[in-house]
Amino acid sequence: MKVAFLIHSLEASSSRYRVVQYVPFFKEQGLEVSIHFYKRGWRDKFEFYRTLDRYDILYILRKLFLPPEFWYIRKRARRIVYDFDDAVMYRSSGSKSPYSFSRRLRFAYMIKRVDDVIAGNEFLKSEALRYNDRVTVVPTSVDLSGYPVKGDGGSGGSITIGWLGSGSTLKYLKPLVPALEKIYRRYPNVQLKIVCDQFLDGLNLPVIKKQWSSEEEVSDLMSFDIGVMPLLDDLWSRGKCGLKILQYYGVGVPVICTPVGVNREIVKDGISGFWAEDEDQWEEKLLTLIREEGLRREMGLRGRLIVKEGYSLEANAPRLLTVIKEVVEKG
Repeated sequence: MKVAFLIHSLEASSSRYRVVQYVPFFKEQGLEVSIHFYKRGWRDKFEFYRTLDRYDILYILRKLFLPPEFWYIRKRARRIVYDFDDAVMYRSSGSKSPYSFSRRLRFAYMIKRVDDVIAGNEFLKSEALRYNDRVTVVPTSVDLSGYPVKGDGGSGGSITIGWLGSGSTLKYLKPLVPALEKIYRRYPNVQLKIVCDQFLDGLNLPVIKKQWSSEEEVSDLMSFDIGVMPLLDDLWSRGKCGLKILQYYGVGVPVICTPVGVNREIVKDGISGFWAEDEDQWEEKLLTLIREEGLRREMGLRGRLIVKEGYSLEANAPRLLTVIKEVVEKG
């Protein structure tokens, strides 16, 4: 069975966690796998499209093509699987309106014409079901073999509240700043660590600004004592798949999050972490974990178990393989 994966880049988090990390497993199971990148020039595009009939499946990640281009892709490809882990049919948080006619048109046109859809969560599945009844949820997953568990922290040292993400999501962290500054005035050993390619300035508390790199990502995660994932409650955020949380939990770090979308499913409030919806709740929950080192350890380990059982490579690679095989077998 030959599968061609079409992705943005090897560095993009969606590509790494929804395609690239599965490739060794697929090869072990006998699949012939090749990875291809979206082309910009029409000549390069059509040179690739003319080869699509060589593959049993074209596996498209996230990209929304214009209808004429996808019409040609559909004509050339034997079977197509579409995978998405964001609310690509809406505009991102902060837009004047979440609704986009062009995005919805491209999404509907493609979903109606693919052989199977893989959605990152139930909200995304509900969007795809409007146009295609062949939709499977496979959550974003992490390979726990690459995530050592954080050791016990020493008492009396600094407490690091950590956030890791892309520059486009840094806007979600800004509303958390007032609560963090208030906490710092009471607990001068608290510091914020931002792992990103952009940073927040002018904060009235110590901030460690760390440039993200794939080589140091896990060690940065292990430097956190508490991981945070604030969000807005909007259509775009409901499509998110909780990767930050999975990474925090992967190394045994407890999480405080906004209970939006899949966050509500991954973080068990009061068990593996806390939910927080406003400044007062963020301050309260952060203070609880700052004060209780044992609770941080306990919640972090519970979170890692949640990942192992439902959001790990080990749990979901066989599920993804089953979908791929069924698409070919059903024809």
